[in-house]
Formats: sequence, C-alpha cells, structure tokens
Amino acid sequence: MRRFIHNNSLSIVFLLLFIVSLLGQTFTGIIEYNKEQQEEGQPTVTLSKYLTSGHFLEATFENWESEFLQMAFFVVFTIWLYQKGSSESKRFEEGEEVDREPDPNRKGAPWPVRKGGWVLVIYKHSLTIALLLLFLFSFVLHLYGSFKDENEQLTQKGLPLWSFGKYIGSTRFWFESFQNWQSEFLSVFAIIALSIYLRQKGSPQSKPVDAPCSETEE
Repeated sequence: MRRFIHNNSLSIVFLLLFIVSLLGQTFTGIIEYNKEQQEEGQPTVTLSKYLTSGHFLEATFENWESEFLQMAFFVVFTIWLYQKGSSESKRFEEGEEVDREPDPNRKGAPWPVRKGGWVLVIYKHSLTIALLLLFLFSFVLHLYGSFKDENEQLTQKGLPLWSFGKYIGSTRFWFESFQNWQSEFLSVFAIIALSIYLRQKGSPQSKPVDAPCSETEE
C-alpha cells in the first residue's frame, strides 16, 4: 500500500483535493441556494434535490467545461506551436521523443501499439479525443443546468419560460462560458510565459534553476 501511494501520490493528492473542493462547493451551494429560496418566499430543498437543480449543475459543469477545453487546446497546440525559453514548449533544434512513430516491439508497449491499424491511429490521438469528449460532456451539462436554473427563476417570478433552442443563443449562457474560458487561457499563458524567466527547484514544470532563460526545455 505504501508503495502504491508513493507511486501514485500526485494523482491521489489532486483527486482528494477535487473531492474536498466538490464537497465544499456542495455544502456552501445548498446553503446559498436555500437562502435565495427563502428570500423569494419559496420552500427550501433537500440535498438530493439540490444535486439535480440547475443551480448545482450549472455551477459545476461550467467550470469542468473550461478546464477540459483549456487542456485539449494546450495538448493540440503544443504539437505545432513553440515558445522560445518556455519549459512548456518543445525544443526548436532537435526532435522530441514524443514525435517519433511508435515501436510495436518496444518492451512494455501498450496493446494498441502492438495491435496496430485503426486501433493505433485512434490511440495516437486518444488523449486529445478524451479531453474533447469530456469538454463536450461538460458543455452539454452546463447548458442544461444553466437552462434549468434560468427557467426555475422565471417560474418563481411568474414570467414566460425560455425554449431550449432559444436559450442556446442567450447572452447568459455564453457569458458563463466565456468568463471561465478566458481565465483558463490566461492561466496557460501565465505558465508558458513565467516559466521562461522563473524557476521552481524540483518541479518538472520548471527548467533547471541554472538553465539560461533562452533554453527551451524542462
């Protein structure tokens, strides 16, 4: 068990942080939602009902959506685009190990590599495919949650409801999306640019402390 934790500690820590953060969001979210319900003269809801409310779905998946979009773009753009001096960019002068064609005879090669054919074609792009599918999944649930939350608020006020087709083009939905997208793209720009000049000893996301700023590698 100790060896397993050591070998997977990075994933375990971030998974635990995700769970704690999601629980924190849920706990504070239901309190805030019920507070708004009481202010509108509406009944409060149970946890199970809150988890299917537009308020929870919209808040959760609009953030997931932007994260997966940012990661998918970053993975794809770093195939062809470069940033001199950044630890997040491939080197200019020489080929990278990630660019070579997979060798089915390599010891421990994953089974799609040994299988070859269309299975290998998909596997060569599987990371990007997975991230884009997660983005689409989150995008759809964000849209549904935002649509549901909007109509829940309109119902309480006795106003006409939106149709799903009309809501897709609404400013509220796209405002929610763009406000998250811009923050994700800014964070990627920050790590790309800051890693040119700044260092963190011991981190694989940083160049060696004594590396020249113009050196393009981790």
